[in-house]
Amino acid sequence: MGIFTCADLANLFPNRYIDRSRFYKIAELNDNALEVQLVGRITSVQTVAQKRGSRLVAQFADETGIMELVWFRGTKWIQDALKMNTPYVIFGRVNRFKGKFSMPHPDMELLAEFKKSLRGSLQPVYPSTEKLSNKGITNRVVQKLMVQLFQETNGRFKETLSPGFRKQFGLVTKDEAMFNIHFPKNQELLKSARFRLKFEELFFIQLQLVVKKRTRELKIKGYVFEKVGDNFNSFYNEFLPFELTGAQKKVLKEIRKDFSTGAQMNRLLQGDVGSGKTIVAVLAMLLAMDNGFQSALIAPTEILANQHFLAVEELLGKMDVKVRLLTGSTTASQRKVIHKELEEGSLDILIGTHALFEDKVKFNNLGFAIIDEQHRFGVAQRAKMWKKNVLPPHILVMTATPIPRTLAMSVYGDLDISVIDELPPGRKEIRTVHKFDQNRLSVFRFLREEIAKGRQVYIVYPLIQESEQLDYKDLMDGYESISREFPLPDYRISIVHGKMKAADKDFEMQRFVKGETQILVATTVIEVGVNVPNASVMVIESAERFGLSQLHQLRGRVGRGADQSYCILLSSQKLTSDAKTRLRTMVETSDGFRIAEVDLKLRGPGDLMGTQQSGVLQMKIADIVKDRGILELARKAAFEVASAEGGSANAAYSEIWDSYQMISRNKSLWSKIS
Repeated sequence: MGIFTCADLANLFPNRYIDRSRFYKIAELNDNALEVQLVGRITSVQTVAQKRGSRLVAQFADETGIMELVWFRGTKWIQDALKMNTPYVIFGRVNRFKGKFSMPHPDMELLAEFKKSLRGSLQPVYPSTEKLSNKGITNRVVQKLMVQLFQETNGRFKETLSPGFRKQFGLVTKDEAMFNIHFPKNQELLKSARFRLKFEELFFIQLQLVVKKRTRELKIKGYVFEKVGDNFNSFYNEFLPFELTGAQKKVLKEIRKDFSTGAQMNRLLQGDVGSGKTIVAVLAMLLAMDNGFQSALIAPTEILANQHFLAVEELLGKMDVKVRLLTGSTTASQRKVIHKELEEGSLDILIGTHALFEDKVKFNNLGFAIIDEQHRFGVAQRAKMWKKNVLPPHILVMTATPIPRTLAMSVYGDLDISVIDELPPGRKEIRTVHKFDQNRLSVFRFLREEIAKGRQVYIVYPLIQESEQLDYKDLMDGYESISREFPLPDYRISIVHGKMKAADKDFEMQRFVKGETQILVATTVIEVGVNVPNASVMVIESAERFGLSQLHQLRGRVGRGADQSYCILLSSQKLTSDAKTRLRTMVETSDGFRIAEVDLKLRGPGDLMGTQQSGVLQMKIADIVKDRGILELARKAAFEVASAEGGSANAAYSEIWDSYQMISRNKSLWSKIS
């Protein structure tokens, strides 16, 4: 459980508490009583034989009646330890057996010991594992260790927050917080302890991020792009295919401001599928070009890199800008040309996959790098982009996966964040409906009507790794039933799945893109990187088996043309409450940020981010979903402390900066890489 030291043990916080404030009398017990606490004496003990082994039964009495205590394991050891006619406090679950109340394997403590104990009426229950319990390290054992720890250290802890700061935010001392989290006497004391510890944990995470951001702004120099030249102006005035939205203009302004400061830009650009991030990236690359610098755009997959390349080429086709594509499929002879043009400086924009991180890829003057869907790249890979020039290039990180505010503050708190939160004009909102399997025939009727209007349709099946066979069968069964419903020669169907060779997959995709087939039956391989403006319907089979962000990404494959688009979620009648919430959310909203917030509540931060890069989120007590208010307060406090006069030499915050130094020493942060 990661407990090696006394400090680790002290920071093992209970995940719930059992209220032991009430003492019952035996006469008060009833069949509805779950866990109860009583005081009484053991009057007799006997061993009772049963089919396998034996059980130990003790008569337990108080002034109102008698009940039984029963043990099925460790009977010899327990029999030797029991003291007759001595007052005990017992606690446990009660059953009624042959008309008599009994308590199997009770928690027991001599009344004299109970009175001396540190424990209050709220009994802590600590996180554990089955393996620990099987080895005899029960909750009771952990409680005893905790009592011993507090007795030996007199409950003294190093204070990490300064007195004035604690007063400002209404925080109890560290000693009070630690004592009352483990041995709370009442709910009020527990509440103030929890608030202090959650605030402290979130505050130091935020302080690290804020200091990192300020250090970068002050110390990490970046290239200055002062000039807005011919490339930018002629594209903006002559070749821009549509008027920019207010959100796009705002983001462009933020990027231009970063380019002119002399510090390195580190900006995260969030925007839903189809919100127009690419055009912003192109305009920023033209600014780099106007200032004599090259740009790179890195995407996680070949499909996505290809799509970016085609989009950028189409936008800049009439201009004197050299754009190339470099992926794993690029031939050796093409690579030679690209490497040569890059080093000479005649290549302006290089678009590609991980291939761009290779040491052989040398730029003449890289000034700007765009990383698309950056959560799919490792930190070490991204670090390689820094070494491609004398100063690190300006970095723009783009994502179509909306990141909830709380997560953005915790994981990307050191980045500046830009959001494109409006769709380009002319885009109609996708209508989303949820239908059960028995409505399938009416869904097929609707598909025929749409195809008759000249539209195309996606039908997507889930892919769950544990059972590739089952999924393949799902897909093939589905394909057969769709082929029967939409027969040749009136309808033509493409099929795409993970077991196909890349060339076959591409061939089928291309048929659909060109409009030679009206229906594309696929697994989730089409989640990213397919752009077919004529496709207006997305049918998602077994929609309950998909996560929210995946459903949202799939829906984003349609709605790319001017026609009204539809997303139909098909599911079985049997739905878990989480599945109902997911499907209802999809029907109610197309706002990616609202969807991301619901997803975060359902799945928790670790799942949403993938834990490898979210060490930030492995928290001891705080929860960024439930404690959003505390997080926002802690972030405000972190900015206040970081920007106070005198910095870390400010005496008013000396305890905070001492603690900060200790935390920073213990964590090797890749502190300068986004």
